[in-house]
Amino acid sequence: MSIYTERIEALRGLMKEAGIAAVIIPQADPHLGEYLAPHWQARRWFSGFSGSAGDLVVTLEAALLWTDSRYFIQAADQLQGSGIELMKDGLEETPSITAYLCSTLKAGDKVGVDGMLFSAPALQNMAEALAKCGIALDCHYDIVDKLWSDRPALPDGKIFIHEEKYAGRSAREKMADILASAEEEGADAVFISALDEIAWTLNIRSNDVRHTPVATSYLYLSDNQKVLFISPAKLTDETKAYLESQGVATREYGDAAAFLSGLPSGCKVLIAPAHTSGAVVDILGGRSVKVTVSPAAVMKSVKNDVQLDGVRNAMIRDGVALVKAFMELEERIKKGERTTETDVDTLLHKHRSAQPLFFEESFGTIAGYGPHGAIVHYEATAETDSVLAPEGLLLVDSGAQYLDGTTDITRTIALGIPTEQEKRDFTLVMKGHIALGTTVFPSGTRGAQLDAIARQFLWKNGLSYLHGTGHGVGHFLSVHEGPHSIRLNNVEAPLRPGSITSNEPGVYREGVHGIRCENLVLCVPVMETEFGSFLGFETLTMFPFDRTLFDLSIMTAEEIAWVDSYHAKVRELLSPALNTDAERAWLAMHTLPLA
Repeated sequence: MSIYTERIEALRGLMKEAGIAAVIIPQADPHLGEYLAPHWQARRWFSGFSGSAGDLVVTLEAALLWTDSRYFIQAADQLQGSGIELMKDGLEETPSITAYLCSTLKAGDKVGVDGMLFSAPALQNMAEALAKCGIALDCHYDIVDKLWSDRPALPDGKIFIHEEKYAGRSAREKMADILASAEEEGADAVFISALDEIAWTLNIRSNDVRHTPVATSYLYLSDNQKVLFISPAKLTDETKAYLESQGVATREYGDAAAFLSGLPSGCKVLIAPAHTSGAVVDILGGRSVKVTVSPAAVMKSVKNDVQLDGVRNAMIRDGVALVKAFMELEERIKKGERTTETDVDTLLHKHRSAQPLFFEESFGTIAGYGPHGAIVHYEATAETDSVLAPEGLLLVDSGAQYLDGTTDITRTIALGIPTEQEKRDFTLVMKGHIALGTTVFPSGTRGAQLDAIARQFLWKNGLSYLHGTGHGVGHFLSVHEGPHSIRLNNVEAPLRPGSITSNEPGVYREGVHGIRCENLVLCVPVMETEFGSFLGFETLTMFPFDRTLFDLSIMTAEEIAWVDSYHAKVRELLSPALNTDAERAWLAMHTLPLA
């Protein structure tokens, strides 16, 4: 019996005592972020699955884990021996969690969840779907502490000020803009749960979440009162004085619920229910003014000129670090030095951390060699660490947090002479990457309206990928941010000038190889005509693609010219920042015209 089987059996014992027929344990915290502090990793503790997305369902007879296509292979591997069945979310044959529960439980049964870990709409949808089958939803079932005796404490790392020379605007200015937007919606206050929105609003950062410099907190804003709910252990004399200078008082993190419940009945508090826990929405009751997207999220997504200058500079430093790292990697492969996937991560960290303003990686490096490249969010461990050989493909998806910007780049490189299939797959992906990167679209366009542009060449050849094509990127914040994205399913938020998005089509042949080509792009105005405003993309990422992987026979002259022009720009921007003639020679060779 595995440790996870034991934990689930202990959970079932508590469920029987409480008359609960099923429990849903999400990958979530009360702030509904993508990445979690160790304190909130309950789903991982119960299942052993470490992916950033996925929900565990435990009934008295079965245990199942729903996760998306990024983690199908990883989850299948990590769940072995746990007794937990993998449910491949998003596939036609996979029922939703509520559909499964309706087919398994009986009328009169009760499902338990912790309402702090689900958004208000999610709780409502679950309750309505289960009610149709006569099943009740208990939103106050939190038993994690009873079983997880050595649960990590809440994070207590100190916050620090993200200086205005990087942020571009003061916290006072941002809070005024947020409140003005709330007033337009008929609200006189705002309550923010999302940690990245709080960090952006107040120009503060911390280290509570790995790779995402946020601080565990809540923020209440009104004209008369601005309160940050945060553990006093996270404050210093300097940060207290800074917050006071911006008109922000502090209270204990755990006081937020009581504060909200004590607000006058006439107070109207703006919230974004999709990013606010259902328990918080219940506390506010009729005092809440609900909006689809938080004004802070929209403002955060549109970078100001100071931020954009910082991002462009960060991209150059990141490109320099990548030149040094990939140059060293090539030398090791040529010399036959034993090099593994984790060594790639080590090389990247060594050269990035030597760059000015480096803070940490923006996510766990994905270095997938051969078949591991087909695991979309693969992260090598001591058990899986593959030794690189002078053949096959290596997919490297990595990024960094610099004080002046966040980077995220994927390159797929050939470690030997590429096969025809490797070149064809790579080139079909790149054709989609180029098509999306050069597209022009009317103002107001949503990502779902652009997604097929990147997939068209793969689709024509019977190929596809299941993940999104592009996600928003923060500024020294979350590498995955909203409200916009580029994906098949519709997200209402349009792409706005000043927003940064990834461009990352791919193709994955399980057991063979994975290919992904990713740059970050900035949404920019292109032209004004009698038909309105038109937008396009400026490529921000500066590092060459592997020239040996292009199949010129299936490329147009325009596509070849785009690659050559991009490589010329990379060479122009990175060469002056490199330290040695050898580095400049390496870059020159890797940015030669394709023809």
